[in-house]
Amino acid sequence: MLHAFLQQYKDLVQLNEVQQQAVEHFQGPLLLLASPGSGKTTTIIMRIGYLVSYHKVQAHQIIAVSFSKASARDMSLRYERFFPELPKVKFSTIHSLAFEIVIQGLRKQGISYEVIDGYDKKLDEEVEDQEVRLHKNIILRQLYEKLFHEKLKDELLDELLSYISYVKNKMIPSEQWNLVPCKVKQADELLRMYEQFKQSQDKLLLDFDDMLVYAEKTLREDLAIRNMYKRRYRFMLTDESQDTSLIQHHIIALLVEDHQNLCVVADDDQSIYSWRGAEPSYLLSFKEHYHSAVIMYMEQNYRSSQEIVTVANQFIRKNHNRYAKHMFTNNSARELIHIHDFPSVQEEINYIAGALQQSDQLQEVAVLYRNHYSSIMLVNELDRRGIPFYMKDGDDRFFSHWVVEDILNFMRLSYTDRRMDIFEKLAMKMNVYLSKQQILQCKQLHEQESIFELLLAKVKLNDYQPELIIRAQQTVQSLRDVNPVEAIRLIRNDLGYDKAIIGLCERLGFRKEYLMSILNSLEGIAEGQHTLEQFANRLKELEQAQKQAKNKKREAVVTLSTLHSAKGLEFNVVYMMDLVQQVIPSRTDQDSVELMEEAARLFYVGMTRARHSLHLITLQKWQNERAKTSEFVQAVKGIQNLLPMMLEQTISSQIQQKLDHIVNHQSSTITQFSTVKNVKAINVNAIKDANMLEAGLVIIHEQFGEGTIEEVQPPKIKINFVKHGLKTLQVEMCITQGLLELQQEQKILNG
Repeated sequence: MLHAFLQQYKDLVQLNEVQQQAVEHFQGPLLLLASPGSGKTTTIIMRIGYLVSYHKVQAHQIIAVSFSKASARDMSLRYERFFPELPKVKFSTIHSLAFEIVIQGLRKQGISYEVIDGYDKKLDEEVEDQEVRLHKNIILRQLYEKLFHEKLKDELLDELLSYISYVKNKMIPSEQWNLVPCKVKQADELLRMYEQFKQSQDKLLLDFDDMLVYAEKTLREDLAIRNMYKRRYRFMLTDESQDTSLIQHHIIALLVEDHQNLCVVADDDQSIYSWRGAEPSYLLSFKEHYHSAVIMYMEQNYRSSQEIVTVANQFIRKNHNRYAKHMFTNNSARELIHIHDFPSVQEEINYIAGALQQSDQLQEVAVLYRNHYSSIMLVNELDRRGIPFYMKDGDDRFFSHWVVEDILNFMRLSYTDRRMDIFEKLAMKMNVYLSKQQILQCKQLHEQESIFELLLAKVKLNDYQPELIIRAQQTVQSLRDVNPVEAIRLIRNDLGYDKAIIGLCERLGFRKEYLMSILNSLEGIAEGQHTLEQFANRLKELEQAQKQAKNKKREAVVTLSTLHSAKGLEFNVVYMMDLVQQVIPSRTDQDSVELMEEAARLFYVGMTRARHSLHLITLQKWQNERAKTSEFVQAVKGIQNLLPMMLEQTISSQIQQKLDHIVNHQSSTITQFSTVKNVKAINVNAIKDANMLEAGLVIIHEQFGEGTIEEVQPPKIKINFVKHGLKTLQVEMCITQGLLELQQEQKILNG
């Protein structure tokens, strides 16, 4: 029947053997591990169509859950295009489904509610409208100011929002909130105040994370509602499940607890959201949660060239906490991965911009970076050269950041040093060492005269301060007589702004790299500007250009995106920039095995966005300091040195050992293997006991596929592979590297 079904749609899609097995699987839990570019969305769509047309499952009893509106919308449109004759199926985000459940529970209890999440530019402004003030960001800002008597900076607000989301998605009990690290002081106390505030209002206030919390609570405590949803949805499919948090897993488990008709599509090698509560370990223990689960591997990559697939596959093998997958492709070889090393960021950007100017298919090109701040100087250069671009996830807040405002205020002060409102914002960020009492006294005495003269004449100063104030006054006055680049350097060095920033980072937990990157970007933008006024106008132009770039998604333009937001996308040509130590992997990444493995997965996601051409760009200088090439790039170099042999023949045991040596023992590369010791490999399906190996046993080898053990004579084992014939392997390597697993029928026989 499957063949007849597929024949109807042969003009739309051709499925490989594993995809067909996934489509044909009917009832019970299924974990479908889908490598990048393996056609997972097509497989999901065809599976749903087969359930409806062949198994006669009612369309309204199927729900496909994704974790973004864009993904849910894309699947819905593709389903309707494939099966216009079939009734519609529900494609939903997990939050939308959770909110639907919450509403059922609240209505039943007669509780009114109000949603207080979602971004609006008005929220960063002083407004009197009570409805606008009942917003998550505003509430948190007000609570912070109440607790600490100072305003909450944007970067600390982001940190606090991530902390709250993490705590709720991980289902961490309140008595353990203080154990979760956060750069915002007393974050656990702020969260308690926030929860109390929401409960004290006339309506129940709900943010997006609350939707998950209340949905899980409703399903767990209200049997009638739980049964209603279990009857409503007899088949559930979840996409991108490596990004699912613990509480989301709990919600799904409650909905399928009876029928267990759950199809989970995921790739543990692309799990990159642990910082917001994603729980990839749930996938690794899937059979512990669903004992009858079938696990299938979609390993054929239809997207990328032989070189990219082979190197990426070998690169991700260095991670231990993963299923033993072997991504492969039948696509032809094209070109080696390009690795570039530039002396500075400006030369890197000039190279990228120059290459883009030569491209006649900009819509097939992407530039990827880990952090938003990497895009600022790139945007400046692209705009300057007239190269059109689309920003997948641009951060407009750069242009309104307090560091940018400080630099502009110093420049304004050079034209008039009588503005107390400006001076007050800068007084403690220059090396005159004024106290709060001295600044207050200055405010009280100020009558539109020069503030520097006022300080010298009327404010009580320490013996060392007059000379510093005179020097600062002279420097400020000189700013208007130099070009913008020199002005910024005078502010940073002579006025001591850099030193003040470092002090703020140490005291308040700001990220030094981020703030310094803003200052370096400002210097880059200032290049070529002749006056301070031109510089200020250039910032406004770039802010407008970046805003407009968000609306150019479907135009013939180059795509700029963070690595996180690039997941799910693909391009003919991909540039990955700023690949240095302390960026990817970052200092924080190197604190633990788990974070290092996630950083490697993020790098892997970037690599596998490319179809034909991949460019990895590293730097000799980063943030005005000497930089080291990312150890991930070093690993790729080592793997690529063996690529000719790897493409000429199936990877032999000898070559594989060399590859493993490269990613495990290269000096100063792959922090997990060189500085983090005693890492235990976790290979979920692998045979872990050499005593299980015996003649006649049918196994699956990660590289060579299915085979039958002919002879076991430690330290060697002989296996006759269906496709590759008789091979002699090392027993110890097969066990420690997790290369062997039982063939499916053999698993059943062994119980």
